[in-house]
Amino acid sequence: MKNSNSSLGFLPTTFILVGIPGLEAEHFWISIPFCLMYIIIFLGNGTILHVIRTDTSLHRPMYLFLAMLALAEVGVSVSTLPTVLGIFLFGTTEISFEACLFQMFSIHSFSIMESAVLLAMSVDRFVAIYSPLRYTTILTLPRIFGTGVIIGLKSIVLMAPLPMLLRRLPFCGHNALSHSFCLHPNLIHLPCGDISINNIYGLFIVTSTFGLDSLLIVISYGLILHTVLGIATGEGRKKALSTCGSHVCAVLAYYIPMIGLSMVHRFGKHVSPLLQTMMANAYLFFPPVVNPIVYSIKTKEIHLGIIRMLAKKRFRV
Repeated sequence: MKNSNSSLGFLPTTFILVGIPGLEAEHFWISIPFCLMYIIIFLGNGTILHVIRTDTSLHRPMYLFLAMLALAEVGVSVSTLPTVLGIFLFGTTEISFEACLFQMFSIHSFSIMESAVLLAMSVDRFVAIYSPLRYTTILTLPRIFGTGVIIGLKSIVLMAPLPMLLRRLPFCGHNALSHSFCLHPNLIHLPCGDISINNIYGLFIVTSTFGLDSLLIVISYGLILHTVLGIATGEGRKKALSTCGSHVCAVLAYYIPMIGLSMVHRFGKHVSPLLQTMMANAYLFFPPVVNPIVYSIKTKEIHLGIIRMLAKKRFRV
């Protein structure tokens, strides 16, 4: 299905989402782990958001940033849910051109938010360890909420040009995408026109967000280690570093799959489509599944907050 766009190609009205290449006959069974992951994502992140919202003792910078991270991860998952479950449960493989662009915009915007929040959380940990007495005066509630607003606006403004840049291009040949959702690195291979502007702007987004954020996170942890090594007692060092454990896990859970997917898209022209699909799924599903579990177990205040919440519900029953 196509609409005329130029003498060189066409503007497709729909894209075909492959799902998992080579396993089309097993889609129903594959839907089971995806449904379980969505349940864990929404239940886990929803529980963390509820606990932070209702427990006034958690209305502190660290936990407010954690709430922002949970919101961003829920946003990514909500963005992928319609097409993922549509494919594996109902066999719906078509998505309209406009809906595909909107999904791409949503997924990447929330991913940019995730990266920025992880950076904000690393700065939060540095301030807490470097200057604990001034922690609450530096990271005030207005500054935290202002940071959240800036992160959201930055993500939207950076991503807004990409759908428009894709709309101006003619598409040639097939309109099949190798994932269960629309991602820019996948979409950009379909047009037959000059995609240099799209590539340059895409590279600008990657370097100015994920690249810069990861660099600043590394610098933050370098400063944290320098500060911790200056603490006289071993017990004090251990206590200071223990507050960073959950965040380090969140950073690794986010950046390792993302780097792997980027490498596959950039240099894996002859890599199996199945591997590309698995890497894309790991990038989008691994962090929102793992992070609520890690924070619920490793962060004492969140753990106790969940226990108090469950105890209240049991008492009411």
